[in-house]
Amino acid sequence: MSGLGGGCGYSRCVALGLPSTLPGGAASVGDLIRSGEPTFSFEFFPPKTEEGEQLLWRAIRELETLRPSYVSITYGAGGSSRDTTVAVTERIATETTLLPMAHLTAVNHSVAELRNVIGRYAGAGIHNVLAVRGDPPGDPRGEWIPHPEGVTYAEELVRLLRDSGDFCVGIAAFPDKHPRSPDFESEVKYFVRKAQAGAAFAITQFFFNWQDWARLRDATVAAGCDIPIVPGVMPVTNVGQIERMAQLSGAVFPADLAGRLRAVADDPVAVRAIGVEVATGLTARLLAEGAPGIHFITLNRSTATREVWQNLRLGTGVSGKLTTV
Repeated sequence: MSGLGGGCGYSRCVALGLPSTLPGGAASVGDLIRSGEPTFSFEFFPPKTEEGEQLLWRAIRELETLRPSYVSITYGAGGSSRDTTVAVTERIATETTLLPMAHLTAVNHSVAELRNVIGRYAGAGIHNVLAVRGDPPGDPRGEWIPHPEGVTYAEELVRLLRDSGDFCVGIAAFPDKHPRSPDFESEVKYFVRKAQAGAAFAITQFFFNWQDWARLRDATVAAGCDIPIVPGVMPVTNVGQIERMAQLSGAVFPADLAGRLRAVADDPVAVRAIGVEVATGLTARLLAEGAPGIHFITLNRSTATREVWQNLRLGTGVSGKLTTV
């Protein structure tokens, strides 16, 4: 399921609004990523409204026909969407042909609550989980206060999952370093500790310069940690939104790209065209540099991601004029 696109027979069995499941046991995301062929996957976020839920499922069904290697559903800020996240992930597992990867965060959760969520995932046949500590509720840059009966670090969450059953566990990675890390060397040290707790792979926060991903990959390998690091790529479709997300996540938003986007900020079609162009070039370069796959952050919309996907299928190369790639 790791190729770009699929056959007509597959597409005919997928219809909007209808269950479309495939037989067989669930695959390990870690094994897929290490298979030697690039994986292509999609990330969604849990909806807050009925309209948002309709938008999400439209995107899921439209992207399902592309046969991604796996898909994931994030937690809301501060773990606020736990029940919705679990329910959507369960539904993907039982009503679609897609391989779901669950998210699990430590924010505002006791160990007992975490075990309950883990049990729900296992009950739905979900055994691939991305373990992230998460950000403080309300202010992602605020002080981290652990739950009095919870865990403090992502590495503890990894161990809890590994001790709870047959789970393939992924961790987060930050090419631009996490905002709470004092420097890049500390970022690498924290990453290695999470990996050594039992992680099989990592997926990065979104970023815009391929060199940042390569630097993190090379630094972790030099530190004796060779788990595959899948780049997270987000096609820009909204200038204000991406600027806010970059500020909160610590991602470096290149000035030249920001200037191009601001110049057409009132034209959504032009913004998306630039976003698709940059994401295509970045993705192509990452794959050329040996990335084990690409994890597309969709923001619950399918158009830009499908356009990047189509560009890759057509062999669109890296544009020399894009300084961000």
